[in-house]
Amino acid sequence: MLPIPAEELNGSGTLGPYWTFYRAVAAEQLTRWLPSQPSVILDLSGGRGRWSGQASRAGHRVIEVLDFRRTVDAQSRLRDADRVRHVRADDLSFLPDESVDAVLAEERAMSVELMAESAMSDVARVLRPGGRALVCVDSLVLGMAILAEQGQWQHLRQTGEVMLVPWPDGSITRCFSSGQLRELLAGTGLEVEWMRPRTVLSPSTVDHVLSSDARALSYLVRTELDAHPDDDDTVGIHLVASARKR
Repeated sequence: MLPIPAEELNGSGTLGPYWTFYRAVAAEQLTRWLPSQPSVILDLSGGRGRWSGQASRAGHRVIEVLDFRRTVDAQSRLRDADRVRHVRADDLSFLPDESVDAVLAEERAMSVELMAESAMSDVARVLRPGGRALVCVDSLVLGMAILAEQGQWQHLRQTGEVMLVPWPDGSITRCFSSGQLRELLAGTGLEVEWMRPRTVLSPSTVDHVLSSDARALSYLVRTELDAHPDDDDTVGIHLVASARKR
């Protein structure tokens, strides 16, 4: 899969069909991952309401940690208010040990959080034994694509180290190889169940198929999720991993 230009990464560019596909893959992935029984889920995905809303509609109680830097859609908060508790906090000190069944760290949460080791240790602390975490991070493929666009060629060889990439808006993202993400999770005592790129189908493939038949979206999603490119960090802009607390 070719790297996606940085201007496309927020979904505002020309790759509309691909982002429709991407969001459908992420939603189906979460549906398959969520606990089968009603559970308490901690959502660290940035306060947009999308992930907590999906989890709450599946019958779970959700604690959503809101991002101070973002406004929150009031309608989504009201719609899911009976099952979603919103908390504004800088860390997880408000939660006792082993108090939640699952943790969502979508929306590149651990890439935006540069002290990811500390944040993941907190995640492991609040998880009950047997509890699970779903984590999405920026990949080295994405990091190298952004650095190449910026002409930062001297940094492209440093893939064995922590890769911190400046974005045009002034923010910094931390990009991971599959080995680095595995090390991050294992370092907090979590056992990796699986790890894969979020998508391996290229934007051009998705665009070609959907332009021929818009009804093919469900077929593309099934094709994507039935693929098993475990630990393959040579494709895809994001890596996704599921880990369990021993």
